[in-house]
Amino acid sequence: MTVLRLITAGESHGPGLTTIVQGLPAGLELDRDALNADMARRQLGHGRGGRMKIEKDTAEVTAGVRHGRTMGGPIALQIANRDYANWEERMSPWPVEAEVGEVHLPRPGHADLVGVWKFGHSDVRNILERASARETAARVAGGGLAKAFLAVLGVQVRSHVVQIGPVRSSARPERPEDFDGVDEDKVRCLDPEASRAMVEHINAQRKANESIGGVFEIRVFGLTPGLGSHVSWDERLDGRLTGAVCSIQSVKGAELGDGFALAGTPGSGAHDEIFYSEERGFYRETNHAGGLEGGMTTGEPLILRGAMKPLPTLTKPLRSVDISTREPAQALRERTDSSVVPAGGVVAEAMVAFVLADAYRRKFGGDHIDDVRASVSAYEERIGWRRSA
Repeated sequence: MTVLRLITAGESHGPGLTTIVQGLPAGLELDRDALNADMARRQLGHGRGGRMKIEKDTAEVTAGVRHGRTMGGPIALQIANRDYANWEERMSPWPVEAEVGEVHLPRPGHADLVGVWKFGHSDVRNILERASARETAARVAGGGLAKAFLAVLGVQVRSHVVQIGPVRSSARPERPEDFDGVDEDKVRCLDPEASRAMVEHINAQRKANESIGGVFEIRVFGLTPGLGSHVSWDERLDGRLTGAVCSIQSVKGAELGDGFALAGTPGSGAHDEIFYSEERGFYRETNHAGGLEGGMTTGEPLILRGAMKPLPTLTKPLRSVDISTREPAQALRERTDSSVVPAGGVVAEAMVAFVLADAYRRKFGGDHIDDVRASVSAYEERIGWRRSA
């Protein structure tokens, strides 16, 4: 069984971020521009802070690729932190002559306090630098490799924003082309009226020194049925997908298909009836399950949503306690965003793509990309699967 692995390293204001992806087959053609386009997409969205004006993220391949094609070994990517020039003494990997003050003001809602307890630090910065959502730039780089692999197999991963604060979108995209132009919208929303209201809400909350959460939706098209498995809890794809999305900083909930709404729906209206025709083979007319049944893909579009809480770094800090003096204090105030829900969708694309690419690798193996394609084709022929036009 071939397993795909992804590991990231680096701190928010350190020299840079590193991504290593292991388990992709040889012969996979990569597009540098497509990879860096995803890096730029992560920086989109109304409500982003000053850091996005400093960083212009690109992923430089330093291992595992030759002349634009994977060689079968681990792939390493580097993302420079331009802001490191302003933090070189404070974040140097090696001792410096200058005296660098410690941070003792943990933020409610962040990893700060529990992190210093767990790892025995006295300086909150030793926790917050790695806990920062800056780390997601490395995930997007690795997810870009997974997307390239999936694209060869006819799989497309898309995202859009469905809610910011109380403002909800009415858009219900059903095809990949329905997402055309989503990245040109200020909040990556497919409902123009809702988008305008979202921007107004962000502006109002920013003036009130607030941060804002929301919900993004991922839709994946072209998946082969039978990825994942029902036989063991850790092989069920619904658990792996929601776990990956909930691993994204500030995500506090995830749902598949109609999700929590199914809890209040009678069984006759909650499940996707099965039909058959000579022309279409087996098919469904609904997709309440979001493309997963029994921990396995059904061949219907995968639908997954993630709910993001407001960011814990506020321009008007919340109450906290100085961990050195134990005295009441305001939480640390760092440069921050007002809303990152549009970027959250892009990061979730990367995480979902990685989990799905791993599911393909586990099921179909193959040392070369042509071996993978042949294995997928043989399986789809065996089960009589007919891809939608």
